[in-house]
Amino acid sequence: GFDLMGIRAPYSSLVAYAGDPVVMRKTVGMAKDAGIAIGAHPGYPDLQGFGRRDMNLSPDEAYSYMLYQIGALQAFCAAAGVPLRHVKPHGQLYNHAAVDPELAAALAQAVRDVDDRLVLVGLANSALVDEGRKIGLVTAEEFFTDRNYTDEGKLVSRNDPAALIRNEEEAIERVKNAIRDGAILSVNGKLIDLHADTICVHGDSPTALAFVRRTREALEEDGIAIKPVGGR
Repeated sequence: GFDLMGIRAPYSSLVAYAGDPVVMRKTVGMAKDAGIAIGAHPGYPDLQGFGRRDMNLSPDEAYSYMLYQIGALQAFCAAAGVPLRHVKPHGQLYNHAAVDPELAAALAQAVRDVDDRLVLVGLANSALVDEGRKIGLVTAEEFFTDRNYTDEGKLVSRNDPAALIRNEEEAIERVKNAIRDGAILSVNGKLIDLHADTICVHGDSPTALAFVRRTREALEEDGIAIKPVGGR
């Protein structure tokens, strides 16, 4: 089924680039109280750049950072008596793994070595999804509601003024197209084929929660059922 992660699965791992253990514990508790699935969002150890700068870690180093961050959140989940459900790399680590099979393989292996039942979330049509499938992980291909795509199906760089989609109605229609038609238009108007299991809504906008609600309502009005990825 299709999973609107902005509603069902907030990312709660804030070890390397934001937050602290107190924030993690509080977030896990809030997710537990609300009955929301919990996922780890590990990224580069780049506090100043919020994980959005490429640190060029080796695959072996990236593997270790993945284990470290997933394990930290897993401990808070265990203490709260709730399961960890999925893992989605953050920021530039996510972007790099989308196009670098060697890095993607290291990240996927780290997820599998922690728990082979975890769902690995990656950019649709990316190396990360491919490498996760190769080693038997359940994967979720992700679509970004508020980001434009290149002709190659990758995210337009945040350094480009055209990176973000600011019109909410346009963004919602793109989500519908991605789900119903399996395709969207790139920033240059090229048709890109993609399969969307889950969508990303960035939470650093003051209107993010309202937009998530509007998106969910629009999808349900179109008869699109929203279900957890992996069926758990």
